Amino acid sequence: MRQSKLFIKTRRETPSDAETKSHKLLIRGGYVKQITSGVYTYLPLGWKIVKKIINIIREEMDAIGGQEILMPSLTPASLWEESGRWEGFGDDMFRLTDRKGRRYALAPTHEEVISEIARTFVRSYKDLPQIWYQIQTKFRDEPRPRGGILRVREFIMKDSYSLDASWDGLDESYALHREAYKRIFSRCGLKFLVVKASTGVMGGKESEEFMVLSEAGEDKLAYCDNCKWAANVEVAPVVDRGERIELKYENSEMVFTPNVKTVEEVCAFLGIEPKYLVKSLIYITDEEPVMVLLRGDHEVNETKLASILKNPRMATYDEVLDLLGVEPGFVGPVGVKIRKIADNSVKYMKGFVTGANKKDHHLIGVSLDEIEDVEFYDIRSVSEGDMCPNCGESLSIRNAIEVGHIFKLGTRYSESMGVYFTDREGDQRPVIMGSYGIGPGRIMASAIELYGTENSMVWPRSISPFDVHIIDIAMDGDEIYEMLQNAGFDILWDERQESPGVKFNDADLLGIPLRVIVGKHWKEGKVEVQDLWKGESRILNKGNLINYLKENS
Repeated sequence: MRQSKLFIKTRRETPSDAETKSHKLLIRGGYVKQITSGVYTYLPLGWKIVKKIINIIREEMDAIGGQEILMPSLTPASLWEESGRWEGFGDDMFRLTDRKGRRYALAPTHEEVISEIARTFVRSYKDLPQIWYQIQTKFRDEPRPRGGILRVREFIMKDSYSLDASWDGLDESYALHREAYKRIFSRCGLKFLVVKASTGVMGGKESEEFMVLSEAGEDKLAYCDNCKWAANVEVAPVVDRGERIELKYENSEMVFTPNVKTVEEVCAFLGIEPKYLVKSLIYITDEEPVMVLLRGDHEVNETKLASILKNPRMATYDEVLDLLGVEPGFVGPVGVKIRKIADNSVKYMKGFVTGANKKDHHLIGVSLDEIEDVEFYDIRSVSEGDMCPNCGESLSIRNAIEVGHIFKLGTRYSESMGVYFTDREGDQRPVIMGSYGIGPGRIMASAIELYGTENSMVWPRSISPFDVHIIDIAMDGDEIYEMLQNAGFDILWDERQESPGVKFNDADLLGIPLRVIVGKHWKEGKVEVQDLWKGESRILNKGNLINYLKENS
């Protein structure tokens, strides 16, 4: 294609609202155009890349027996009410009402729709297993869209669903997807990790994420540089090292702490470090109120907490006041008769500080034998320097971009939505399901985060918008252009009447990894070829050009 005909508008200046590398380069390179917050148009160059990513995804999904379908984005509220996610999704779901008052959602995911299809057509074990997938637009009402196309309100997603007659069948379908995803990300040129993850609002018994380490990522991973073990901090286990924490208070006593509520305020007032304080958090569950205890320098992990308690949520100010007769900030476990759950680290504390259940007062020198019926669990978030559960070395906390997520849903949706089949014995059993998602836009942005600089990009060859970029300085490149086109290459020919500086600056933003420069050597029948991946440049006779490009493309 002639570059003068390509609809592309590169920019010299960096967008003022762009924070991440990928956001900056996607705008400056003319790949996307923001329409409103969290909503983007893919311009020709960006859409060309996304289509290449989608083709790779489609090839690998077809290879594991996936059958492509297309489900609607507009979905009736009744399906979501059956699964319990009409309310469960919260404010992340776009909801609307039609002119007749019927309620709908713009689907953020399609487990409910796939369940409706399955319960209509899957009758017998002979209909199973199945893998159905689609590449479709999804919607989520992100409160704070950021990072360009990394966190948006409208996005393209490949989601697939496995339907099996047994748990062993689910394991096989899950393994097929796991290996397919590894091939997809490798073919797209990404460096990635497979990590244990939370099932979240999707539900189910097990899930894994495919992550690209990047400072632009919003997910946090516990990562071991030594053995490369990694897990999302939402589910990363904390190794119980038995660290003993003891303050030298001789006796337990109440002290006056006027208007001192937060961990930081209490520690400053008493002149102690946060690790010597036990904070008491009140949670409301479907069954009972619960006091959660952990060290002042630790944070509660609500994903872990939800595996112990039924639908826990933090109590409001008024709920704490009604339950204990004291406002938050002065709450403590001594003498309290409600259920108490403590992090494992608390069992090794002695002489600690905690709330006194009296306004403007705290207790110092408290020991565990003063607290009744405490249950101990791993309920805190992993921290920098915690022990790797695999090799024992120290963990670091790293930012990462989630590019794929796979779930063993089990019978979460089939039981709630009546997706049953008749087995060999004639009994009715729930279909066992899996769900598997990939974000093509996130793959694109992750490639930039991995391989881009402040002013340039080098695309992996498999997803590069063109095979070769001819940068025509001599303004005599039509022969090379036609020759490479006839050889089957997808060519971008910069034949514009622009200075070499403009052409090379634009080429840096476009990031096509193979460049053919028609310049000062052209009169000798030679061109310069730059391979940006190898970081090498060579002068070739034009007659050798096609063979060289075929060997290196």
